[in-house]
Amino acid sequence: MKKPTWVIEKERARRAAASETVWLFGLHAVRDALHNPMRERLRLVCGKNAADKLADAISSSGMEPEIVDVRKFDTHVPIAAESVHQGAALEVKPLDWGALKDVCYNAKVVVLLDRVTDPHNVGAVLRSAEVFGAAAVVAPHRHSAPETGALAKTASGALERQPYFRVKNLSDTMEELRGMGFRLLGLAGDAKMTLADGLAEAGPDPVALVLGAEGPGMREKTQETCDRLVRIPFHGAFGSLNVSNAAAVSLYAAASRF
Repeated sequence: MKKPTWVIEKERARRAAASETVWLFGLHAVRDALHNPMRERLRLVCGKNAADKLADAISSSGMEPEIVDVRKFDTHVPIAAESVHQGAALEVKPLDWGALKDVCYNAKVVVLLDRVTDPHNVGAVLRSAEVFGAAAVVAPHRHSAPETGALAKTASGALERQPYFRVKNLSDTMEELRGMGFRLLGLAGDAKMTLADGLAEAGPDPVALVLGAEGPGMREKTQETCDRLVRIPFHGAFGSLNVSNAAAVSLYAAASRF
């Protein structure tokens, strides 16, 4: 009996996910991944100086580094030649954070990103999310930044500690969060309500901050699923923040309620 198409596609996606690996690079990102017991680590490539600087982390991880000539580093590791690798690269499996509902149980703040594809922006959001105590950062699996070395380097270690979920359907996930008691506040420059007023209206309820990509912003369906659209007030004629700065401001305001 022939398998249904949806079964074949699901099995294919499962095999692809099982074979997916990520190359992290830079001393900070590699050190944090070596210290992370949740990381499945596959291959560590270092120059001699980098191996010396990472000695404690390498020892605790139990890995055996491949020592290479740092001048020919990109011939040993499949990362861009212009990457600031600092003589260290680590091949890993993407992190598995489990179920979103378990991570967000009793949480106060969650961040959702709609079509934010720049790994540097996502890395910066992860860093702010960790600093201000967000339970998770959530993005749609398509049209979002996957785990990459560039994302990890910008996150400055936060990728190893801050849950980052890439979900099949963002609107469905928003509804799931609403069912858990979260108020969904979407950041939009033309919104009539301010962020402060939106947070005040939410009161003690947990908040999900929803941010769209610079330029196109949130998709229409994402906006419609929000409880409120809010804006960050600005002075002067410019009046615009990039998504990572807007996330940091919003996270600070949301975290300050508790």
